[in-house]
Amino acid sequence: MDIDLGNGIVGAILGVVFATLFQQWTQDVWFRIRRRSAGAVRSLTYRRGRDGGPVAWSTFSLGPLQTSALLVEGDGDRAIAPESVHVQVLDQEVRLPEEMAAWRDEIEAEEARAADSGERAPVWNGPRYAVESLEVSRTALDERPEVHLRLRPTDYYTFLAAQQLDRRFPDGTTPRGRWLDPADPLAAPAFLQCSFGANVAVVTADHLLVVTRRSNRVRTGSGVWNSSVNEGLSRHIDSAGRNAPDLHAVARRGMREELAVEPHEYTLELLAFALDVERRQWCAHFYARLKELTGEGLRERMSRGVADRWEHQRIEYVPFRTADVTRFLLDPERLHSWAPVAPSLFHLALVHVHGRASVERAQAQVLRRL
Repeated sequence: MDIDLGNGIVGAILGVVFATLFQQWTQDVWFRIRRRSAGAVRSLTYRRGRDGGPVAWSTFSLGPLQTSALLVEGDGDRAIAPESVHVQVLDQEVRLPEEMAAWRDEIEAEEARAADSGERAPVWNGPRYAVESLEVSRTALDERPEVHLRLRPTDYYTFLAAQQLDRRFPDGTTPRGRWLDPADPLAAPAFLQCSFGANVAVVTADHLLVVTRRSNRVRTGSGVWNSSVNEGLSRHIDSAGRNAPDLHAVARRGMREELAVEPHEYTLELLAFALDVERRQWCAHFYARLKELTGEGLRERMSRGVADRWEHQRIEYVPFRTADVTRFLLDPERLHSWAPVAPSLFHLALVHVHGRASVERAQAQVLRRL
């Protein structure tokens, strides 16, 4: 009897101890979940290694193809839901430092001179957006990304001035040297990031990837091989009624203007956000699958009129198989003629459709035969 009583007392004590420990553990877990769901941001900023030394970010590469595209969020495996993208437009316009403002004045004066002389059509100073920041957090239960994009108003002439990253100031420094840290590519002032675009990888109903080559007439990126659709964010068009722009709507506008395809004719998924670290140009990567239009059908459709036909000088249709797309990317004739973010877009589209393991196996086989 005394033994049973002793065992009962010991059991009761142990029960209290374990209950207390379990309660504390559940409270700690709940606290962490609440803290993360309350808006704690897992910011994609520069991290240091265990020894305190820098850990370099890696831009997208595929064998001999080296690009300046940094995939900031998204691996192609799972699409980013539209409701997970939060866009905020700040009130104050981007202002260039005094020395760079003089460069913008030069551009404006040159375009006015061109208009007056009639020697060429002037470049229109369209209203654009600059990227103040892009931050990513994760939902508490299923680790889905929540993307927070903050924009500021700017214009095209400011963008052109800010693209002169290696132009020297009187003291010998450059914008790149003054304000950009190679070890922390996401840290940059908004006045150097006056560009955000939507890039779409379009696959036809008969499994052909649409690849474009930009016209030599365009001001930036002339002659390079590029995504199926590339559309820059416009304050005038994409923020009607002073609303923040919808990135999916920007991609749909590009589909209509560049390929003459309407929203009901395809599915559209957001795969990633990327940054061209060399030129400080941001973009969203989309994948679009045409429901019924084949490659031939799309060619016929475009032959009857496309709003922005002048932007492209050539369109290729590549079988949407990993080996075929990889060989097309690595062809020596175009290896060094790609827009920086296009190869990463096509890679993510392949991963999204065929799976990462399958894509990497097929890419490895192609690379071994080079």
